[in-house]
Amino acid sequence: MQVGKPILYSYFRSSCSWRVRIALALKNIDYETVAINLTKDGGQQFSGEFQALNPMKQVPALKIDGITIGQSNLSVLKQVGQENQLTWAQQAITSGFNALEQILQSTAGRYCVGDEVSMADLCLAPQVANADRFKVDLTPYPTISRINKSLLALEAFHVSHPCRQPDTPPELRA
Repeated sequence: MQVGKPILYSYFRSSCSWRVRIALALKNIDYETVAINLTKDGGQQFSGEFQALNPMKQVPALKIDGITIGQSNLSVLKQVGQENQLTWAQQAITSGFNALEQILQSTAGRYCVGDEVSMADLCLAPQVANADRFKVDLTPYPTISRINKSLLALEAFHVSHPCRQPDTPPELRA
């Protein structure tokens, strides 16, 4: 088992990768990033080299002390098909946000659950970014919007944002 700096195999736009980047930043864990482009060359996650590292062929994959942990959700969008992605994503996000907005009425403080960052917040910010990407109107979700604004003001969320990653294309950089 190797011990050393963790390695995050990531794609800048992956919301799952962003959650891991936020967690690492919150814990002040220094790590290396290896960009795995999910769209270039048919998807670099399908290369033999990456498949040897993560047989699930998904990002993120986090290698710590010789152990690799992996997870992702891009495969769902591929199953829906290119022509249906926008509609499907809008419906899925809206459905989730309708329920979450109600739940947050009883749990929210500065963040999703009170005034300390929780796992719920690590999931919320990437999903709000997905909502923006898929052109979901956030007007009906004032609590979600308020919490997201508070989260994005935190350094861990700021530095881990998809627009600030080494593999972010120049036209999408902040």
